[in-house]
Amino acid sequence: MSLPAASDDAGWDALCDDDAALAPGVTALLARHGLAATPRERYDSGSLPVYAVGDAHVLKLFPPTERDHASIEARTLAAVQDRLPIPTPRLVAAAEQDGWPYLLMSQLRGQRLVDAWPTLSAREREHLAVALGEAVAALHAIPTAPLADFTPRWDDFVPAQRASAARRQASRGLPSEWVEQIDPFLERWMPPPDPRRVLLHTELMREHLMVDAGALSGLFDFEPAMLGAPEYDFASLGLFVTCGDAPLLRRTLSAYGYAPHALDAALSCRLMAYALLHRYSKLRWYLERLPCPGATSLEQLASHWWAL
Repeated sequence: MSLPAASDDAGWDALCDDDAALAPGVTALLARHGLAATPRERYDSGSLPVYAVGDAHVLKLFPPTERDHASIEARTLAAVQDRLPIPTPRLVAAAEQDGWPYLLMSQLRGQRLVDAWPTLSAREREHLAVALGEAVAALHAIPTAPLADFTPRWDDFVPAQRASAARRQASRGLPSEWVEQIDPFLERWMPPPDPRRVLLHTELMREHLMVDAGALSGLFDFEPAMLGAPEYDFASLGLFVTCGDAPLLRRTLSAYGYAPHALDAALSCRLMAYALLHRYSKLRWYLERLPCPGATSLEQLASHWWAL
C-alpha cells in the first residue's frame, strides 16, 4: 500500500497535511496515468491535498472518509463541462488509489483572483463582476435531474441549519452579543420557501476563481456543490468576492438577472440569513475578515457586506 491509512477523522486530517507520507502514493497514482516523471507541486491552500502536475493537470486527493465529496465533484464537473461562459476543469480521471478517491483534472490558465485582485483596474473589476453574474446564471440553469441524489437534501438541510444556527456560531467562538441576535434575526429574515432547486457552487470566492489578462478564466472547486435555492450562492459571493463593494455586487446580481427594484435591503438581509445557514458558516471569522466598525446588529452587517 503506497497511500497511508488512519483509524479516525483526526488521523485522516493529519495525513492530508503530511506530504512526506503521501508522496509515494502520489507518485504511484501519477504513474498510472503516465505522469510519474512530470513535476508536481502542492498548492498552499485548501484542506485537501491538491497538486499542480506540470502545466496541464491538477490532482486532488480525498481521504476515504470524504468519498461522497469526491463523487459529487466528479459528477458536477461532468455536468458543467462546456455549459458555462467561463472554463471549468475538465475531468480526466476519477478513481481510487489505496482506498483514497482522487480526481485528475485539466489545469485552468491564469492566476487565482485573490492573488490578481490588487493589480486589477476598476474597469477590469467591473467586467469581472458582470462575467461572474452571467456564469452563475448559467450554472443555475443546468438541468439538475441527473444530480437529484446529491446530499445534503435541501428540504432537510435548511430546517436543520435553522435549528442549530445560534448553537453552531457559539461553538465557533462568536461573542454572545451576536449569538443572541441570530434566532430573532432569522425569525424576521428567514428566506421564504423557494421551490427552485438549482446546482449551487456554494463557495463562490476569489480563491476559487481564475483570471487571465484581466478577464475571468475559470471557476473550480465543486466539491461542496449541492442543489438548493439560487440565493444561497450569493451569501459567499458577497462575503468573499465583492466583499462589501456595493457597485460590484449590484453589477454581478444585475448580470445574473435581478431587476433593479429587487436589489434592496430585504435582499441583503436574506443573503445574511443564508450566510448564517451556510454549511461552513463562521460569523466570527467574517467579522475579522470584513470588519464593520460601529455595527451592533445583524441588519447593519447585512447592509455593509451585501450593500445594495
